[in-house]
Amino acid sequence: MTYCVAVRVDQGLVMLSDTRTNAGMDNIARFRKSFTYHVPGERAITLLCSGNLSITQGVKTMLSRAIREAESDPEVETILNCDTMHRAAQLVGDAMRTMQGRYRESIAMDGAAASASIMIAGQRRGGKPRLYLIYSAGNFIEATEDTPFFQIGEHKYGKPILDRIIQRETSLEDATKAVLVSMDSTLRSNLSVGMPLDLTVIETDSFDFRVRTRIEADNEEFAMISQGWSAALRKGFEDLPNVLD
Repeated sequence: MTYCVAVRVDQGLVMLSDTRTNAGMDNIARFRKSFTYHVPGERAITLLCSGNLSITQGVKTMLSRAIREAESDPEVETILNCDTMHRAAQLVGDAMRTMQGRYRESIAMDGAAASASIMIAGQRRGGKPRLYLIYSAGNFIEATEDTPFFQIGEHKYGKPILDRIIQRETSLEDATKAVLVSMDSTLRSNLSVGMPLDLTVIETDSFDFRVRTRIEADNEEFAMISQGWSAALRKGFEDLPNVLD
């Protein structure tokens, strides 16, 4: 299991993922689930992956191979040279469909699940920041003003804070705090999600990464957010009126 969350607000995009992968209680490993792509001054893109690891790694490999091929053949279309972010989402969806068609049946015969999800978030020069959620079938949806964030993986524990805080006018700083609190809530309630975390922030019209960092278990700022949120919840709970006489 994993947890990835991505937010789109007017000021930009915030993406966060954990790194724990498990295939049973005694088979836990650490894999990066967040991947960044960059053309300086032109576009910045982040992928977040959840689900069957072989499928999502295969999708990433197909995208990376196309990028390498485009260096010698400009006719090769990639997420780094396509015309729109919508087209970039289509390319990821095409790769997902290819991997599912190639391996889904054999994976199912082995008793495993081939389902996977990928979020792609980014901005290219001439376009607005975009956020898409791509499903196993390769189809996808886009984040809107009414739904400005997506989650994949173990999402239920981290959703309440996002529902209460995230709106299109939310600042990039507050959106970042909200996704960190969302992840902290998930870490506390589900052992299949674990540190370290990968955080990426893209500011609108910068076409670059304002933040691209790994948060380790001993990170002091994350610890302060976790402790501060816990204290605020306890204080809020204590201030609630009693319903029993």
